[in-house]
Amino acid sequence: MSEKTRSNVLTIAPGRPFLDLLARGLLAETADDPLRLSDYLVLLPTRRACRALQGAFLRQSDGRALLLPRLAPLGDIDDDELALTAFSEAAASGLAAVADLPPPVSETSRRLTLARMILEMADPSATEDGPMGADQAVLLATELARLVDQVQAEKLSFDSLQALVPEDFAAHWQKTLDLLRHVYETWPKFLEAEGAMDPVARRIRVTETLIALWRTDPPRAPVIAAGSTGSVPVTADLLAAVARLPQGRVVLPGLDRHLDDDAWAALEPSHPQYNLAALLARFELSRADIGDWPVEAAVPPVASPWRLKLISEAMRPAAATANWRSVRLDSEAALSGVTRVVTPGQKEEATVIALALREVLESPGRTAALVTPDRRLARRVAAELRRWDIRVDDSAGQALSDTVPGAFFRHVLRLMADRLAPVAFLAALKHPLALAGYTPAVFRTRVRALERIALRGVRPASSFAGLCDFVDAASRAEGKEGHEALARAELLALIDRLEACYRPLADLFARDDRVPLTRLLTAHIRTAEALAASADEPGAQRLWAGEAGEALNGFLCELLAGAARFGDVAVADYPSLLDGLMAGQRVRPRYGTHPRLFIWGPLEARLQSADRLVLGGLNEGTWPPEPAVDPWMSREMRHQFGLSPVDRRTGLSAHDFAQALAAPEVWLTRAQRVDGAPTVPSRWLMRLDAVLHRDVAEGTPGPVLARWAAPEHAPALAWQAALDAGSGALPGPVSRPAPTPPVAARPRRLSVTRVESWVKDPYVIYARYVLGLEKLDPIDEAPGAAERGRLVHDVLDEFISRCPDTLPADALDMLLALGREKFRASLQRPAVAAYWLPRFEKIAEWFVEYEKTRRERGIRPLVTEVPGRLVLPGPAGDFTLTARADRIDRLPDGRLAILDYKTGQPPTKINVEAGRAPQLPLEALIAAEGGFADLTAAETGALVYLRLNGGNPPGEETAYKLDPPALAAEARDGLLALIRAFDDPATPYFSAPHGEPLTYDGYDHLARWGEWPVDDKSEREAP
Repeated sequence: MSEKTRSNVLTIAPGRPFLDLLARGLLAETADDPLRLSDYLVLLPTRRACRALQGAFLRQSDGRALLLPRLAPLGDIDDDELALTAFSEAAASGLAAVADLPPPVSETSRRLTLARMILEMADPSATEDGPMGADQAVLLATELARLVDQVQAEKLSFDSLQALVPEDFAAHWQKTLDLLRHVYETWPKFLEAEGAMDPVARRIRVTETLIALWRTDPPRAPVIAAGSTGSVPVTADLLAAVARLPQGRVVLPGLDRHLDDDAWAALEPSHPQYNLAALLARFELSRADIGDWPVEAAVPPVASPWRLKLISEAMRPAAATANWRSVRLDSEAALSGVTRVVTPGQKEEATVIALALREVLESPGRTAALVTPDRRLARRVAAELRRWDIRVDDSAGQALSDTVPGAFFRHVLRLMADRLAPVAFLAALKHPLALAGYTPAVFRTRVRALERIALRGVRPASSFAGLCDFVDAASRAEGKEGHEALARAELLALIDRLEACYRPLADLFARDDRVPLTRLLTAHIRTAEALAASADEPGAQRLWAGEAGEALNGFLCELLAGAARFGDVAVADYPSLLDGLMAGQRVRPRYGTHPRLFIWGPLEARLQSADRLVLGGLNEGTWPPEPAVDPWMSREMRHQFGLSPVDRRTGLSAHDFAQALAAPEVWLTRAQRVDGAPTVPSRWLMRLDAVLHRDVAEGTPGPVLARWAAPEHAPALAWQAALDAGSGALPGPVSRPAPTPPVAARPRRLSVTRVESWVKDPYVIYARYVLGLEKLDPIDEAPGAAERGRLVHDVLDEFISRCPDTLPADALDMLLALGREKFRASLQRPAVAAYWLPRFEKIAEWFVEYEKTRRERGIRPLVTEVPGRLVLPGPAGDFTLTARADRIDRLPDGRLAILDYKTGQPPTKINVEAGRAPQLPLEALIAAEGGFADLTAAETGALVYLRLNGGNPPGEETAYKLDPPALAAEARDGLLALIRAFDDPATPYFSAPHGEPLTYDGYDHLARWGEWPVDDKSEREAP
């Protein structure tokens, strides 16, 4: 290269504000003629860097008005920007060829078309689950599109596939090569038919046109290419072209001048200076030939020269690390301004980072930024900053699928794909965009009522019609205690409205076959708009509003345009196919973020600066990230094909880290555990430790080095602990609850099963009947013992009703048929029915034999599921005892036998005699008083528990040798004593007076039993 070219390649050292110095230098050059600055052309790596340079000009000019230079991104020069670089009519005439280039194919259309090609070539037996699905094809197409871009960016050709010898690779790689050859042959034909080009290929053509123009007609105004390492071949060509221009200059970022020549010659692709070294070799220049940006010498360095020396040594190539033994370093000076924090987990790391960013705002004008490739950590930090109502600018934006309209669009589909599963149902209907034509207040009220009646507990039928039947039956029944009443007609009207909204999508899902993707998308959009409509605003107006709504609308328009070429898709694959296509779509806020706090990815952080940089997530596998697994080419295939090694990406990541570490004030953070799994520190942290090890180990390290050596005790962790601990003193120990509500608020009516709770745990009665707190069933509860017990009760009740006297010859077949009908009608899950039905069949066999034996003994069933009541006197007035007996039989001597079906464990004889299991004795009391419907007063001769669990044995009779009349009398006396005691306003409703709360009632957490002192958990005297 000529001496002129040598002087055109410059650098700005690490640790200096790159864009501010660039702006300052250009302002100094044009100080005598401010209008001349507008003739300059400045090329930067990204559009974000172009926007950041505008801010740098504003800062360096103290806010005065300027005519800025023309700014363009190096890697994405479009037609308009190319036209602006034409400095003469001759050059402008050469741009006609660019204007005639086909437009770039849309990314969504490209992924869909590549996915279709993959499906055409896929082996039906390639996966264990059968043929490849459309969703899998889209994921592979995403990686294939990335490979196509890389091949074109590195100026390779798929013709080289012919040079790859299939015999050198495993069989599955040979199939991959066949598919790549098919794409190589088919893809250009598709682009030609569409009149389009690959985006990367088009950018290369545009850039090459610009280079050719500048060779024949160099621009007479200055051209500056700044901040690029030339890692992409076409970018390196453009940098070389700029360096040869009469007024062209290339400004390199952070050239390392400390590394010795031997180590420089041994650079590997993972080294941060590797790409710069390759670029200088292309220019035929050495580091000594590179000058400094003119104004750099006039600006004092913001970081210690020892810091730059430390970074250079830490990043030394592996082959040259033996020099660490002789390195001399002022560690205290090198680490001045560096804070290292190691937290127990990522939650604590996010809080520490948020505090570090928030602290900067206490100083007017100071800025701070988090730099991390860990998107989850970035989201955590953004959420932590909301503590102070700070909305931070995240350069990565928000995933479209996580935005309000994006999540709603996915929830709308998931409801239908999951066949109205309660969780998916509520996720869609409780979304703020869902109104289905109602006003917000009316819709939310009806959805809450529908949730309580139909969506909690065991899942109802998986259809709108089945949901209507369930609500209709539940509304006509007595209902659950404590439910707020809502007119049956209003709930049915809501379900009808929802069915109308979903009809376009439901019609397609009912087919359960392959449907054109365009039809699915159109039906999905119509359904989402219908569900988003309010009483006074159409759904389209609500759904597509705002930045996120516009982004979703643009994505779907692009998807509809390419969907016709994709063809049919299995309805079951559509939800995951949509998720795959939405992946990578981002929405970036245009305004409303904090002007002094930022979150940057490593790419966005290049060339930018802040007063405090926090480098977060410094764990191996995160920073640097694990090399991406290429599903299309192994490492050896990439090498033979000519693609750059994957380690080169690690080198780019290392350059980003080294540039950021040279900032004046830097925080380095990492979590020892992520998701409970231990982590390994980033290789760069371990390299820094290795360089600093001698200074830490020898003598007494200074305060800065001591803090570096003990990052798990950083002061910032005390901030985090204090913040999470909150302010104010913690409450003292929780004592056993003993509420004493007024008598007027105490219940005057209880069932026999609730009396048992009253005896064992009075606090349950207080919470349920005094406070009115009702336990809600879990959403989409798996059918458990309670549901199984209800079904067994129902089946046996109907069987006994049909056979009140003698059993027919086909009694077992009748009972089995009833059981199958009841179970299959109530359980929508075949697996559950398959598990329970065999157990019920064993119960049925045992029960029929049991009934034969009883009837042979002259015992006859009288009533089943019979209600009863008994009014007892109390100091505060009458008290009503209610019951619903499972079954009452007539014994041969005329007395009654009261039976209770148990699918669980029956109570012990001791508990029955002691009054702690008073259900059957109280039912005997009601029977003796004539309190059961359709039964005259009669003495009880037997209390029988039938354990029916389908185990071994499948059924078992438990008839303790007891005196039922005496137990009934004792139960009466005990109940009257309870009534008298709790009619006294001083009697408390103790929690767990016998030492253990009733966990199955669901109120033990309200009593906070686990927080009581140990000495308060013993038994105590209770009424």
